[in-house]
Amino acid sequence: MFWPMFAVAVGFVGLAVLAVFAVRVFVEAQRLGRQVTDSARRINRAAEDLERAAASAARAADAL
Repeated sequence: MFWPMFAVAVGFVGLAVLAVFAVRVFVEAQRLGRQVTDSARRINRAAEDLERAAASAARAADAL
């Protein structure tokens, strides 16, 4: 009777460990998603700045 009870206990412990890892993966995936979103915003802002600078340079070149 000991071994079946031990196997059930080990199974529950294994599921608990997997649940902890699943939560950690979920939290890290959310953090990565936030970083990707922030990076996309920064890239878009830099692209807009570059576009404005290019338009300004084109206007300056036309004025010459």
